Amino acid sequence: MGRARQTKVKEEVNLALNMNLPVNPPILPMLAKRVDELPIGETWIYEPKWDGFRTLVFRDGTEILIQSRDEKSLNRYFPELLEALQSQLPSQCVLDGEIVIAKNGALDFEALQLRIHPAASRVKLLSQQTPASIVFFDLLAKDARDLREQAFYERRRELETVLSSAAAPLHITPATDDPEVARDWFRRFEGAGFDGVIAKPKDGTYESDKRVMFKVKHERDCDCVVAGFRWYRKGDRPAIGSLLLGLYDDSGALHHVGVCGSFPLEKRFELVEYLAPYRENALAHHPWKSWRGDEAGDEHGSYRMPGGQSRWSQGKDLSWEPLRIELVAEVAYEHMQSGRFRHMAQFRRWRFDKKPTNCTYAQLEVVPPEELMAIFPQNH
Repeated sequence: MGRARQTKVKEEVNLALNMNLPVNPPILPMLAKRVDELPIGETWIYEPKWDGFRTLVFRDGTEILIQSRDEKSLNRYFPELLEALQSQLPSQCVLDGEIVIAKNGALDFEALQLRIHPAASRVKLLSQQTPASIVFFDLLAKDARDLREQAFYERRRELETVLSSAAAPLHITPATDDPEVARDWFRRFEGAGFDGVIAKPKDGTYESDKRVMFKVKHERDCDCVVAGFRWYRKGDRPAIGSLLLGLYDDSGALHHVGVCGSFPLEKRFELVEYLAPYRENALAHHPWKSWRGDEAGDEHGSYRMPGGQSRWSQGKDLSWEPLRIELVAEVAYEHMQSGRFRHMAQFRRWRFDKKPTNCTYAQLEVVPPEELMAIFPQNH
């Protein structure tokens, strides 16, 4: 990080510390559990699931903080949003929402990722070429009132009042208590880049970092720590074969859950350069350091995982190269069994807005079908 950027981040942190709100930063957003079917009933409010950067916005007079999910300031990356937040929000408030970029009638997550750039000149140019918007879906505080203990339907009603005259780039998400409308959203919105549908308890309070909402998505995916990689053993130049994925359990241990791969050849070459900085001194504090055993490694400095060989992998080279625990990737998968992906996962995208420690098994939680629970009782 350059000196100018460090100074800017420090200023934004100090700004947050100087705020005097009923809910002061940093705080963690409320989360959702993955389910296969939308919960149905009169106790739910449904919303489209936006595909962007989750954000909490704090305003205290002239001070604005756009906080990312991992508690960092996004102010410098989205300068075009600051003026709108200043002019349209109440003088003291805290809102929960999603930063998105819409292009050609659809959400563009790749364009959003490009905004996380160290060069201020590049950020300024992109803010003009591909301006971002914020879609709000919750209100945590207004004036001197902390609203987190109020029922969601009450917070939603007040949010609608606060944003009743909001104009682009500020928006309020659609919401309904009709499950048929929610199902229609699920069917129709996928082509526009939406992730799926969120179901929120009408009477629910705002619980930071708790998975108390439900989400139904169009495909199974999760965010994983990228803890290492294996070399691609074909060809005459270095290339990446697959990425080693990890998830944290409740005790904080990082488990190896599988790999993602099937990259186009050009992508394999690009990944060699991209991962190079994360290889430096990677083994020193790596949670899987003990897996190297006493082996000296191959010509690439790779080490084998204990127990890696099985009757299914005889003859396969399972040597691996560690990476510093800093990268998070979203991957798609078909099925998880015994805490691991049953088949190779598919790389979707890097998640620069998430901390590795947020990559836990909890994001995979589902509500088992009642029929299955009847056939296999828990106490059997």
